[in-house]
Amino acid sequence: MTDTRRRVKVYTLNEDRQWDDRGTGHVSSCYVERLKGMSLLVRAESDGSLLLESKINPNTAYQKQQDTLIVWSEAENYDLALSFQEKAGCDEIWEKICQVQGKDPSVDITQDLVDESEEERFDDMSSPGLELPSCELSRLEEIAELVASSLPSPLRREKLALALENEGYIKKLLEIFHVCEDLENIEGLHHLYEIIKGIFLLNRTALFEVMFSEECIMDVIGCLEYDPSLSQSRKHREFLTKTAKFKEVIPISDPELKQKIHQTYRVQYIQDMVLPTPSVFEENMLSTLHSFIFFNKVEIVGMLQEDEKFLTDLFAQLTDEATDEEKRQELVNFLKEFCAFSQTLQPQNRDAFFKTLSNMGILPALEVILGMDDAQVRSAATDIFSYLVEYNPSMVREFVMQEAQQNDDDILLINLIIEHMICDTDPELGGAVLLMGLLRTLVDPENMLATANKTEKTEFLGFFYKHCMHVLTAPLLANTTEDKPSKGALRFKRKIIGLKDEFYNRYIMKSFLFEPVVKAFLNNGSRYNLMNSAIIEMFEFIRVEDIKSLTAHVIENYWKALEDVDYVQTFKGLKLRFEQQRERQDNPKLDSMRSILRNHRYRRDARTLEDEEEMWFNTDEDDMEDGEAVVPPSDKTKNDEDIMDPISKFMERKKLKESEEKEVLLKTNLSGRQSPSFKLSFSSGTKSNLTSQSSASNLPGSPGSPGSPGSPGSPGSVSKSTSQMAAITTKGGLVGLVDYPDDDEEDDEDEDKEETLPLSKKAKLESS
Repeated sequence: MTDTRRRVKVYTLNEDRQWDDRGTGHVSSCYVERLKGMSLLVRAESDGSLLLESKINPNTAYQKQQDTLIVWSEAENYDLALSFQEKAGCDEIWEKICQVQGKDPSVDITQDLVDESEEERFDDMSSPGLELPSCELSRLEEIAELVASSLPSPLRREKLALALENEGYIKKLLEIFHVCEDLENIEGLHHLYEIIKGIFLLNRTALFEVMFSEECIMDVIGCLEYDPSLSQSRKHREFLTKTAKFKEVIPISDPELKQKIHQTYRVQYIQDMVLPTPSVFEENMLSTLHSFIFFNKVEIVGMLQEDEKFLTDLFAQLTDEATDEEKRQELVNFLKEFCAFSQTLQPQNRDAFFKTLSNMGILPALEVILGMDDAQVRSAATDIFSYLVEYNPSMVREFVMQEAQQNDDDILLINLIIEHMICDTDPELGGAVLLMGLLRTLVDPENMLATANKTEKTEFLGFFYKHCMHVLTAPLLANTTEDKPSKGALRFKRKIIGLKDEFYNRYIMKSFLFEPVVKAFLNNGSRYNLMNSAIIEMFEFIRVEDIKSLTAHVIENYWKALEDVDYVQTFKGLKLRFEQQRERQDNPKLDSMRSILRNHRYRRDARTLEDEEEMWFNTDEDDMEDGEAVVPPSDKTKNDEDIMDPISKFMERKKLKESEEKEVLLKTNLSGRQSPSFKLSFSSGTKSNLTSQSSASNLPGSPGSPGSPGSPGSPGSVSKSTSQMAAITTKGGLVGLVDYPDDDEEDDEDEDKEETLPLSKKAKLESS
């Protein structure tokens, strides 16, 4: 059986004055030849690796705190601590340390902290101890002056702390406090405030254990109510005894645990509310107070985590329909505070903590709570959910995928989160912003795991698109229930294009979602307004970023509608991009030669290349009137026939197109599929009316469909229309948002099985 007496946790103090857990192991003391002395060794209980090897230096100050802690400094700004599972083990190691240093094991610190000047050290050599004035009401001012004068000197602070410990001085001071309050002696109460505040700054664990005991802590808080700088005393004790009530939502049978919870709450209150904001000098003198609270919280979480009956009762009552709303709110608030305490734990301990909660069924419990009507309960449940997602998003993903096999989409945990995000009633959308961040974390591919057996990215994103996307996009689809979108469609589409994701680009092309944008642009005419600028900026982004698939789609389908727009060069630039793409496809040798010349002999600064490329694309048609082109200097060495031949062909084609009639029938063949065929009847300027050559019916999920408006791809009935609309060719009547791996195979098999479906009255992303 493993000896638990020597079982310890190793802590180091980081730059933020917080304790970092370095691991759990077993400590021993032995002579280490390499270090030339007795040393403390801690080996990890998991693999036996060495967690700590520290020589017991004769001059290092070791402190024993709270019976199970040993703290010391290895070097400047590098503090270490050993937290023992049992007091007996701490006592054994403490005796070894004292033996090496020749100290009595009854002391709590082995060395005096001597940072004083030589003069101070000489003055103190004549007085081995510090003599305190007798603890009397008449001498409170003298005592306060003694405490204040001792704080600047580490050696005097240490002697003062020892004197206070040995003489039971704190309890005597608290007795005088009662006398002063009974006599309403304000001057004496002000002196006591300064004395107690000074004792806090001594930074001594042994004194804290006396001050924070059940017997003394409320009197200590009482002394701190009488701040001389305030005109009236504070009512801290009244708040703690009457306003702040301790409720056992689940009975705690362990009296030690209950006392530890009370103590921690009150000490935290002293640190946050009672003590004045410390100066930079005083902040370092309260480090032991921070440590006291930290280790108390660690101990509370550990004790609760080990109490299986307590946790079982907690989750049983949380999910029980018979539990009344007030009780359930108390249970949720307790669980929230419990999770908040866990944030003080280090990763290893936090991992065990959340695994315990997961095994107890915290995620199913949250699912039940989030489905309730009580807004306060839901808010607390959201905070708990945030702890889980931030710590281990993979655990949450695994749960929601498993529950999808048993439950309908409407009651899935992740869909409840989406619904609460969408329906947040807070005018400032505080809850919605929090939930949006959690949802983004869950769908972020960067934090998804990939192992030999499974790829979380493929599994979860596939699940999300199938089971959750219709809930997330419901407000967007509801925006198109009337003849035109009510708001936000163009900006939303611009965001999607900005992702430069070919999944979305293919969906845009399959659904011909540029059609309503082009129509809105032409209907806007020559008016220079926000919509005009936004649409031009979107096409300019496609040109500058050279998104080839969208460039080809726009030119092949909408060039005739846009070729007369000459007050910007955006659309002509798009056409040139498209022509260059075709030239590369038709003559790969030319493209290869250009790459060789550009990348080797004629390599120049990247910015120069980009400027020349912009000059090439921005060349006005007037500059090419005679079939001449502006050739960048670096390209003049290329074969003239290779360059001029495709440009001459382009100019011939351009002149031929300019002579065509203004009323044309656009036909194209993109990716082996028939494009939408519609007439563009031009009136004055750039306006046009788009009419189709066939009757129309609603697309799946379109506004007129009886299917769910929030479900992309949900089947809808075909309705007749007297107006002529455009026709679109698609496969099987369904347009998917994501291409799954087997789509390409189905495309090949169904190449000859296409059927033509009419385009909806309004595309979903039509501009407002």
